[in-house]
Amino acid sequence: MVFPIRFWTGRISFKLFAVLLAFLPALVAARLTLSAVEASTHSDATPFLYTAATHYDPLAWGRGEDRFTGDVKLVLYRPGGKHPLVPAFAASADPAVSFDGQRVLFAGKLKPHDPWQIWEVALNAGEPRRITSGPEDCVRPFYLPGDRIVYARKVAGYFVIETLDLSGGKPMAVTYSPANFLPTDVLHDGRILFTAAYPVGNEIASELYTVYSDGSGVESYRCDHGALRHSGRQVRSGDIVFASGHDLARFTSARATEISISAPGGEYAGEIAETPSGDWLLSWRPDANASLQLMFWTPGSNPLRPALAEPGSDLVQPTLIATATLPNRHPSGLHDWPHANLLCLNAYTSKHSFALGSIHSVRLYTRGADGNPKQLGTAPVEPDGSFFLQVPTEQPLQIELLDSAGKTLQREENFFWMRHGEQRACVGCHAGPETSPENAVPMVLLKSTTPADMTGAGPRARSAGGH
Repeated sequence: MVFPIRFWTGRISFKLFAVLLAFLPALVAARLTLSAVEASTHSDATPFLYTAATHYDPLAWGRGEDRFTGDVKLVLYRPGGKHPLVPAFAASADPAVSFDGQRVLFAGKLKPHDPWQIWEVALNAGEPRRITSGPEDCVRPFYLPGDRIVYARKVAGYFVIETLDLSGGKPMAVTYSPANFLPTDVLHDGRILFTAAYPVGNEIASELYTVYSDGSGVESYRCDHGALRHSGRQVRSGDIVFASGHDLARFTSARATEISISAPGGEYAGEIAETPSGDWLLSWRPDANASLQLMFWTPGSNPLRPALAEPGSDLVQPTLIATATLPNRHPSGLHDWPHANLLCLNAYTSKHSFALGSIHSVRLYTRGADGNPKQLGTAPVEPDGSFFLQVPTEQPLQIELLDSAGKTLQREENFFWMRHGEQRACVGCHAGPETSPENAVPMVLLKSTTPADMTGAGPRARSAGGH
């Protein structure tokens, strides 16, 4: 989902080197088997999980399709041996290890024609227990603080992100837009990192986004919107490492745009695992005709070191079995209102260029039953670029900036959303993550602290969230 108009603040390719000439031919020809992997290639000796599949398409979820075809199984590797994690399952994938290193979430099918469901199993002993239910596919789970999980459920052809208490209860959706969403990590600050996709012509565009676990504060991680970005994971430094096309790139807090990673040549599937020594365990292949295999790489060095390969199988989703720091928990800022408030401090603060005084009004849309944008209303934009809206919640929203003649200056290509009772203040329209607001009270609040009603329900009292 690419938002040409940005109404929230952001958070704060690579040159390919040839792999050693003697290494690549041997790798491609031999298609390394487990017996060829020496213990010295895994200096940390940390056990890990991975998914082995006949074929893996990391972007298939963006079309609402299965990422794995053919046989697919979760494998537990320990130095000296490996075995399926849940051998009784017809299919298993998407491993996530609990913060105490004792349990594993995964997507599984007991029988070949079952839908994917989320399961949990203890690593030391015990039978897997089913967490989700229903006829829809549920995939790519992660643990959240407070004994909760996040995952994607396929609803009406789209993957929607949900959260759920491990003790049971009703799942809660945290995405509300006509696109496919897939979680890829839980960040140190407690936000959910996910990839969103939507059709652009005949292609699938994918980008990295974050959202709080209550569904509020959705935003693109960066505004530069480069190549296809997916499979993002956060490393100990706080950087986000992800696949950018077939290469690797990273986001770091000091930069507003992606930074290419100078890794050895080939294709990378993303979803790296960082070992205690700082090495990366990653999924790689020399070209599109080869299978993906697991390799170790020391960032900044040239050669890749073989970890595991299985002839005829793509090996992906490496996940260390180790303890991890518990992410931050954040109190929800949602109120018990049926609507949400959106304050834009200055629409002229944008990566788009607007002549001063050119922005006259803002128009809000939702998505109609026929799939087309449906107009909700129009409100004035003050001379300083500020506006204040009361908007409907848990549905797609789209914003358009207009000039004095009612002509479009800029309009979002896709949709965002707000949760019930959410109050959001944004620096500008698609302002970069490095942008800070001016130290001034916006003109719209000097006129009134009651937002322009875009909900279609008429004026609301201030006690119901109008200020």
